[in-house]
Amino acid sequence: MRTLKLATQQTVLPVPPPPAIGAAAGAAVWLARLALTDFRNYARAEIAVDRRPVVLTGPNGAGKTNLLEAISFLVPGRGLRQARLGDADRIVPVAVDAGRRAWGVAATVQGPDGTVDVGTGRDPAPAADPGRERRLVKVNGALVAGPAALADVLGVIWLTPLMDRLFLDGASARRRFLDRLVFGVDPEHARRLARYEHVLQERSQLLRQSGVAGGDAAWLAALEQQIAEGGIAIAAARRELVARLDQAVAGGVGPFPRAALALDGAVEAWLAAMPALAAEDAFRRRLADDRARDAETGGAQCGPHRSDLRVTHLAKGMPAAACSTGEQKALLISIVLAQARLQAENAGRAPVLLLDEVAAHLDASRRSALFDEILALEAQAWLTGTDAALFADLAARAQFFRVREATIVRTNP
Repeated sequence: MRTLKLATQQTVLPVPPPPAIGAAAGAAVWLARLALTDFRNYARAEIAVDRRPVVLTGPNGAGKTNLLEAISFLVPGRGLRQARLGDADRIVPVAVDAGRRAWGVAATVQGPDGTVDVGTGRDPAPAADPGRERRLVKVNGALVAGPAALADVLGVIWLTPLMDRLFLDGASARRRFLDRLVFGVDPEHARRLARYEHVLQERSQLLRQSGVAGGDAAWLAALEQQIAEGGIAIAAARRELVARLDQAVAGGVGPFPRAALALDGAVEAWLAAMPALAAEDAFRRRLADDRARDAETGGAQCGPHRSDLRVTHLAKGMPAAACSTGEQKALLISIVLAQARLQAENAGRAPVLLLDEVAAHLDASRRSALFDEILALEAQAWLTGTDAALFADLAARAQFFRVREATIVRTNP
């Protein structure tokens, strides 16, 4: 029998072997082990689970969301809190050894092809530029070039209370949300974004240093060609995903509302109106025309980094931003469940779902529908809440843990 090690309290508890969940359970991809070191309020913690949903309950501030955030760092990006790397460091009390400790997260990912060990964390070596801390990533013990490689191993989607304003806040949050969805069906998208942002920064720096009429016109043109090529590829991947997701979410899931999705942006408009190569030329010309303005304002006025995701409540014909808070939450859940279905169909496996305090905002029928869909997808979902009674419908179909003051205790077989 396998064991569960809870390093925060040096306790060893038995873990039953994972049960069969549906006919296609062998194709599931899930976390079998999660280990944290100096992460947020955890000095050290390790938890071993099977592929059933994982329910974490306990008081506010106990460390439930921190566990979900640790998992969210196992994919490209800045995690579910969009934190700077140093923000996740454990703060050591003065009486012990004042200061911050560089954090680390490791996991064993179980899939149909076996296990993959992944790890990531803040590089403890001092950065030359304090504002540019480095994140280290390992896959099966070997250092890899960057977080983009994690997209090849695991798909993760999350919903948190911080996302309740997704439809009300600026477009950047919606782009990040959309790009995480694209990662799930197209891991190369993470690398495209990293390259695009890097070249975009190079162009901005060159414009600041040399100006529009400087001596680096050929270099500037070469950078703009790379930006145009990368930008069109990014926009095309987003358009493909949104088209498929729009069809999936329009069907709805049980009592969750149907939605319509669309992309809004100059690059997307070009792609809709002309072949990709022509759109690439149009983007490159626009970059050249905007040099003077971009030199003054920084960045680039045009590109997929300016695009937006538009969501409409179909039954009401109303933009999501105009819907009630409860309706917006339900629309988000509908989109996430539709995306999970798409990933299951596309890659043969559903993503890991991180659902932070979601059940508390749903009525009984929607909670039941959410749990049923998770189980039907054969997805490993990590759910948090302060009230264990909200998850009673899951009963023996999930594994329950109590979290209190950075200690984790299993409460069911």
